[in-house]
Amino acid sequence: MWIFDAHLDLALNGVDWNRDLRHSVDDIRAQETTQGLTDRGRQHNTLSLPELRRADVAVCLTTLLARQEMEISHSFGWTSPHTCYAMAHAHLAYYRALEREGYLRMLRTKQELDQHWQTYISSPQSTPLGFILTMEGADPILTPDTIHEFHAAGLRALGLTHYGTNRYGGGTRSEVGLSLTAVELLKHCEELGITIDMTHLSDVAFWQVAELFHGRVHASHQNARAICDWQRQFSDDQIRYVIERDGVLGVSMDVIMLQDGYVRGQSVATATLERAVDQMDHVRSLSGGSIRHIGLGTDLDGGYGNEQTPADLNRYRDLQKLVEMMQRRSYSQVEIEQVFYGNWMRFFGQVLSHPKA
Repeated sequence: MWIFDAHLDLALNGVDWNRDLRHSVDDIRAQETTQGLTDRGRQHNTLSLPELRRADVAVCLTTLLARQEMEISHSFGWTSPHTCYAMAHAHLAYYRALEREGYLRMLRTKQELDQHWQTYISSPQSTPLGFILTMEGADPILTPDTIHEFHAAGLRALGLTHYGTNRYGGGTRSEVGLSLTAVELLKHCEELGITIDMTHLSDVAFWQVAELFHGRVHASHQNARAICDWQRQFSDDQIRYVIERDGVLGVSMDVIMLQDGYVRGQSVATATLERAVDQMDHVRSLSGGSIRHIGLGTDLDGGYGNEQTPADLNRYRDLQKLVEMMQRRSYSQVEIEQVFYGNWMRFFGQVLSHPKA
């Protein structure tokens, strides 16, 4: 089954973690073992470029991610807006380098998306992985009008916040609202046709974006509090809001969003991919039985490895197990195709049709 994944952090892996994603998953694991890298996530990666091809990933959204923090206690995070700006450009340069050598292809318009899709499914072994550029956390945006520079470079989606708070508002594990500069940034995004990723917003900031922003919204990697009860997930009202705005919610494969009570670094992952289908079922129930608003946004290797994925997901290709699981729950072939790629193709086809795309 072809896959459109709405959230991958390829540059985080390639630049911040210094992984050569041209190698196989097994080779990267072996390299990190030989190098004695034992931080959480090391030796447990689930993806690489050959792995994504093996798993039938035709298109993904991949991030510019450079989070500003006062204290850095992990393998990514930066202490000034200027460094965040610089690192976002380093991520962009990484994608351009891979594009230059034929591994990736940036997709900026609907025409490019449609042409790439047809080429990839007819010749998957010789076609680059297509990607749409997104930014996770607006820390690299020095001032609101800086978004025009990133849009010119190909940015088509933006999440204002990540974990904690930043200059634009509150994110996961906070209850802070938007800053005044975020209001101006949202106006620029609406003008440019950039879709706002509601993922990682605090509850307060979520509803402020809902009130202030009138463009397209989505949730790239976002599960439900009804499945895993903590603030990182959406309440049912938030899910209904994205549905009402004709957005799509991507099911995340981070087990902290699937296994209730999971504590990173302490718990053992026991939840399986069946829990991801539970997430699909839940969104479907909130949308009156429709699957129109469900997609995949795996967040695999988003700062963690298969120690923090469903117990039956060792590497990216294991996502294909979802097909049989969905069939057992009476999802039709057409519905499975919509969840795996069709809904995101429709949504981003609309986003990339904006006159300024």
